[in-house]
Amino acid sequence: MIYFLEDDLNIRKLVCYALEKEGYTVKGCSLPSEFWQEMNREIPQLILLDIMLPEEDGLSILGKLQANSTTSNIPVIMLTAKGSEFDKVMGLDMGADDYIAKPFGMTELTSRVRAVLRRYEKTNKSKEYRIGDLYVNPEKHIIEVAGKEVTLSFKEYSLLMVLLEAEGNVVSRDALLTRVWGEFYDESRTLDVHIRKLRMKLECAGELIHTVKNIGYKLGGNENG
Repeated sequence: MIYFLEDDLNIRKLVCYALEKEGYTVKGCSLPSEFWQEMNREIPQLILLDIMLPEEDGLSILGKLQANSTTSNIPVIMLTAKGSEFDKVMGLDMGADDYIAKPFGMTELTSRVRAVLRRYEKTNKSKEYRIGDLYVNPEKHIIEVAGKEVTLSFKEYSLLMVLLEAEGNVVSRDALLTRVWGEFYDESRTLDVHIRKLRMKLECAGELIHTVKNIGYKLGGNENG
């Protein structure tokens, strides 16, 4: 199930039709109040979220989704006004998984949706990881630090998985942005913000994430930065 929150009826109908043609089940919502009602009924696989909305703006909704452990790992694609760099950066910093600037083509939209869902599925693998106090079971989506369960946003979890899969090797900044956000974003501050949040949430295990100066990050081993 995909939820699409957009107050423009024509855009909402067109997007729902395009995604349904690709085999997705889509629920269009015109108002945030309607969206929250649907969220109480069923948790979706992905959310398409417009920023400019009546009742409540999309960034506020994104913040609430990220603050709730039940919804924080749902991938979110933001729809922004064309050329609005502020909205783009704010959305990514707050945990959105991708953004699409209006106006957009249906081919681009469906491609972005497939890419985000594909990245989400790749994070759910059967291998388990144990490094120091950190334990991660991707199949069951369990993250524990010293036996205590930790809740991460989807972006934070994706970053952690990329670092774990590197098995102690350095992952460049460009590679992290490409693997987690799907394309290279010039505003790389987004990466630093998410790494900082990830370290904080992992508490003592956050020290396992090392900055490799002018290159990127790695998990485990000795710090080179």
